[in-house]
Amino acid sequence: MSRYDRLKLIVKEDFLKLEEANVILLGVGGVGSFCLDCLYRSGVTNITIVDFDTYDKTNQNRQMWSELHENEIKVEALKEHYPEIQIINRRIDEEWVKEFDFDEYDLVLDAIDDRNAKLSLAQKCYKKLISSFGSAKRLDPTKIYVDDIWKSYGDKFGSKIRYELKKRGFKKRYKVIFSSEEVQTKEKGSFMGVTAAFGLTMCAEAIKDIREKKVV
Repeated sequence: MSRYDRLKLIVKEDFLKLEEANVILLGVGGVGSFCLDCLYRSGVTNITIVDFDTYDKTNQNRQMWSELHENEIKVEALKEHYPEIQIINRRIDEEWVKEFDFDEYDLVLDAIDDRNAKLSLAQKCYKKLISSFGSAKRLDPTKIYVDDIWKSYGDKFGSKIRYELKKRGFKKRYKVIFSSEEVQTKEKGSFMGVTAAFGLTMCAEAIKDIREKKVV
């Protein structure tokens, strides 16, 4: 018996595509950590994760394994639970995105908050990018949608991204995950029911693209 037996009943011969996929995941917080867990449990183990942060108590309401690794470096802690992954302990900013070589990866999964880094990722990796917009300050996971960047709505962060991309003359399309729900607070509140759902949605979309050969 294999831990993937029940998944194989659904994806059938496409499971080989999942095993062979090479994915990079940027950010392993409330969204990214659940995306990572979902990918790994689905046979996508050739994953590189990038993050610079350490775990603290405020992470423990929404981030996978955070309660076991307080004050530890996130990527190093996650390597203990997902031993086949590759890790990069680095702040993801615009400069890093511009310098990093994404060519070897089939998919680029963006679960970061830095606006300028997101803009650079869109311009550089739009052909194989899945990007998460704001998941914090919300309570209703049923308001989560997936569409191309220009059809997204209801998210001020996403609106800023679209505005800045237009200013840069960017007209390409790429996939984004967003919520139409109005934010519930101006503070840095977060609810795992939404943040995790964003991450699981990102994983599902990645698996969909891999199976449909929408990878380059």
